[in-house]
Amino acid sequence: MDFDIDEFLGQPLTARLATAGPTVRPVWYLWEESAFWILTGPWARLLALVERDRRLALVVDVCDLATGVVRQVIGWGDVEVLSFDAPRGRRMLRRYLGEDENGWDVRFRRYLDSDPDELGTVWLWLRPELLKAQDLSFKSAAGSRAG
Repeated sequence: MDFDIDEFLGQPLTARLATAGPTVRPVWYLWEESAFWILTGPWARLLALVERDRRLALVVDVCDLATGVVRQVIGWGDVEVLSFDAPRGRRMLRRYLGEDENGWDVRFRRYLDSDPDELGTVWLWLRPELLKAQDLSFKSAAGSRAG
């Protein structure tokens, strides 16, 4: 069964990002312009890892045993480190934290309220060389079927 990749990646899901080492970590992302945008900076080991080796693999998936929905998108490619921009950062954070920025933890608001150069905030930009989507959904024991 096919599914809309843009719609799937537009959900506030967590991706798992693999770097050389190997190291795998969960990340929030924004899917825009057929690319993954991942916020990071010197506070995270991730930035140092990608500065050493720009090859990444990333997977976004869901597995709901109650409904039988099992979908995954896997991407591979070289990441670029780009300057941070607050409008894109706001769009990404609102996906996960909601529209009310006053209710956000101060750790997240600081990315928008501070000078990105002072914090060292950057985007990891991954336009996958290969993007593979699979729908492995099944009929659940409850009788419902993934849609």
